[in-house]
Amino acid sequence: MSFLPAENISASLTQIIVEAIAVQDGWIGFDQFMAQALYTPGLGYYANDSSKFGALPYARQAGVTVAGSDFVTAPEMTPLFGQTLATQVAQALQVTQTTEVWEFGAGSGALALQILEALAAQGQALTRYSIVDLSGSLRARQQAKLAKFSDTVQWVNELPDTLQGVVIGNEVLDAMPVKLLARVKGVWFERGVAVGAAGEFIWQDRPTALRPPLAIDGEHDYLSEIHPQGESFIRTLADKLSTGAAFFIDYGFPEHEYYHPQRHMGTVMCHRSHQSDTDPLADVGLKDITAHVNFTGMALACQMEDWGVLGYCTQARFLINCGLVARMENATLQERVRAQKLIMEHEMGELFKVIGFYKGEPWQALGFAEGDRTHTL
Repeated sequence: MSFLPAENISASLTQIIVEAIAVQDGWIGFDQFMAQALYTPGLGYYANDSSKFGALPYARQAGVTVAGSDFVTAPEMTPLFGQTLATQVAQALQVTQTTEVWEFGAGSGALALQILEALAAQGQALTRYSIVDLSGSLRARQQAKLAKFSDTVQWVNELPDTLQGVVIGNEVLDAMPVKLLARVKGVWFERGVAVGAAGEFIWQDRPTALRPPLAIDGEHDYLSEIHPQGESFIRTLADKLSTGAAFFIDYGFPEHEYYHPQRHMGTVMCHRSHQSDTDPLADVGLKDITAHVNFTGMALACQMEDWGVLGYCTQARFLINCGLVARMENATLQERVRAQKLIMEHEMGELFKVIGFYKGEPWQALGFAEGDRTHTL
């Protein structure tokens, strides 16, 4: 595997985006910029060879300090996450009488490995585990990690016309491109990207008829996002899933919290070397760009395609309902400490939410047995 120096990645990707802006009247919407910054083949953040997932920004290998990851996800933090999620997956497979799992955005493959091992230990029949991931650079890493399940795991670049089974996505929706809407002195604009005099990317607003789904009280300037691509993804998935269920874990809010008047700076964030910043226009291709999820929008999108909501709750409540505490009791002290971060309110427990969808008849999912917040959507 070849690795381009960081400065080459950013310079090459910058040139591609500059050219895209030039042919589109000197301006592109932020959603297009975000898509190119994250997914341009070979250069976008999720499509290049840089290390992304892990617990530390730097690691020791053979006595040498090497570049580490940019952020840590729950399955990288502790295998108890995937093992606990597998309890819900197993129930969903049994209730829907299906034998396939579809994972979107599989990262390093850690979650897939945890779920596959846990399902095998439970004796849960599984005919196929399909990974849908736009990041070709991660496929080799996933294949190596999942080698012992090579007869079960397959990688696909696009969805078939129909599918069945249980769909999972951990921190997938937050990486889908968003449109930025800015209210400036009472007038709404779409905030996009242009090129400055020195060749740098700059913000530029254009008038728009687009609006947030809720009216924003007050006259103050306001910046937020709308999620047409994420909602379109949910509708497409709902249309293609003939039988089964889906579970998405991500950080975000219901609509009335997302568009609260006090949340006037939006939710777009960047992540690199375990540091966060709010400037997606700098160092393109070298850092993650995300936006919080509007879970109400996702729920409404699913209902437009005859898909129902199984439940919606905090990650903490979901994992506790699925038996995390019992697993922690049998784990090492180090594993218990790591697992606590999954459910502690000031860590991942409250900010991260889980939403579940179903096709067919509704049923009581283990993860939403207590603490269901569907009524808040």
